[in-house]
Amino acid sequence: MTQPQGTTTSGKAYTAPGITVYYDAVRCRHVANCVRGLPQVFDPQARPWIQPANAEAQAVAAVVRTCPTGALHYVLEGGPAETPDPTTTISPLPNGPLIVRGDLTLMTAGGPIKEVRAALCRCGASTHKPYCDGTHEKIGWKSEAPDSSQG
Repeated sequence: MTQPQGTTTSGKAYTAPGITVYYDAVRCRHVANCVRGLPQVFDPQARPWIQPANAEAQAVAAVVRTCPTGALHYVLEGGPAETPDPTTTISPLPNGPLIVRGDLTLMTAGGPIKEVRAALCRCGASTHKPYCDGTHEKIGWKSEAPDSSQG
């Protein structure tokens, strides 16, 4: 399988006919869209926990795209690369990271990385910057409540 042009694949690879799913555990915030979306493929009780052969490649890809953090990503065999959303969006999670979707280039200590989805640190304490690694939970960081008086 070939890597989509300009994007970065990282994490452990799980290959099945038609698709390779990559899982980067450090980036996972356990939102569990994958588990709810295709439990026969994404089963935390099974080993390996990702079994992409248990569903059609397109169905697996559709569920992977719901991963808000980019911890899961994929490469389709002979098919289209995962494409970024047409509009870049940034959504703060209460007491958590910024969820960013779009055509992203993230500047990291190791150089620029192309992404289509990411959960970015907002507390400043992540050891995996710019990505959120959950440290905000350990240190008790809370986001400010939005000021309802501002329009």
